[in-house]
Amino acid sequence: MSRLGTLVRQTMTIARRDFVATVFTPTFLIFLFAPVVMGSFGAIGGLGANAATSGGGEKSRIVALVSGDQARLMMQVDARLRRVYRDADEAPPILTTKEPATDAAAQARAQIDDRGVEVAAVAYGPLDYPQILYTPRATRAGDYLAELAEQTLRAERAGVAPLSSATKIKIDRTTPRLGRGKESGFFAVFAIFFLTLLLAGQVVSGVAEEKGNKVIEILAAAVPLESVFFGKLLGTFGVALLFLVFWGTLISQIGTLMPAGMAAGLAALTPAMGMPMFTLLFFGYFTMAYMLLGAVFLGVGAQASSVREIQLLSLPITLIQVSMFGLGAIAISHPSGWLATFARVFPLSSPYFMAGRAAQSPDLWPHVVALAWQTVWVAIFVAVGVHAFRRGVLQSGSGKFRWKALFGRA
Repeated sequence: MSRLGTLVRQTMTIARRDFVATVFTPTFLIFLFAPVVMGSFGAIGGLGANAATSGGGEKSRIVALVSGDQARLMMQVDARLRRVYRDADEAPPILTTKEPATDAAAQARAQIDDRGVEVAAVAYGPLDYPQILYTPRATRAGDYLAELAEQTLRAERAGVAPLSSATKIKIDRTTPRLGRGKESGFFAVFAIFFLTLLLAGQVVSGVAEEKGNKVIEILAAAVPLESVFFGKLLGTFGVALLFLVFWGTLISQIGTLMPAGMAAGLAALTPAMGMPMFTLLFFGYFTMAYMLLGAVFLGVGAQASSVREIQLLSLPITLIQVSMFGLGAIAISHPSGWLATFARVFPLSSPYFMAGRAAQSPDLWPHVVALAWQTVWVAIFVAVGVHAFRRGVLQSGSGKFRWKALFGRA
């Protein structure tokens, strides 16, 4: 058997060992259901923020000091104008009309200062020249009251009945619009960032733990160090793949239970090259992003000798991932600029940018080149990690990566 074949067999042995040692443990269940814990905390925070916001929104009001027929007409116009808002969060506060007092200015000021209800804006005076008081955070509410006065006055002069009756027909686009391509691209970048942030960090702790208890040195004595590093990288990727299959299956079933609006929004994220090819490329770029970051973390973790050092390394590792996400997201918004060129070529950001680019452009050949380029850098990062571990930890030999030995005959 050639040395390359022996290296592959030894690599797969190490990968199988790490995969079994990780999966067949009780703690793996905690890792597998980590998104549930993260989602629970996010849901609790979101519900709390929504309760605080909606609680303030329910009490908030805009007030118009008008009387008689103008008050009734303004309520009708207000109901008509609110149809253009998609939900209650975007709509102005609820309108209340009141009879104006002798001193309308003082009455308007008193409405703003009322502690029983939060009044965002008050309009008083004749509708030809209305006076509008609004709080610093209610500029839009003030603008809405001004427009409401204008439309009420027009309706009063032209009549209440609408002057036109539109027939609305809902149709679906046959081609994705440009904005959807950018949204799909950002979604792809964020998905790869979230998955690598959640999954790639386990490489650091695993190799540092085995370095601390001398297991990795025993492995290095039995098989080539290249097989150890590649095997650990493949083993942890197998764990990540199991994680994706598990949650992908669940999400595919839960998707049918989503609200219609959310399901329609996700369905509208149509990539330019079609969903089947985009799914294949997305998986390829996730694999490359995991392998690249995993190779870097493998080399860094191999230099750590304690849990404390791993904790110190966690911050720069997270910063690397966040910076790559930011670089990819910004470059996707300007795909023809110099920043996009840098993101495409730089190995750590290349999977992020190219995954987003796959959602925007139907061209296939750039992805073939990009995947080949990223594969080369995975090998380079592993070679550098092996060299650093051999020289810095094992302190043996020159630490050269034996490329000729891989392809020679035994």
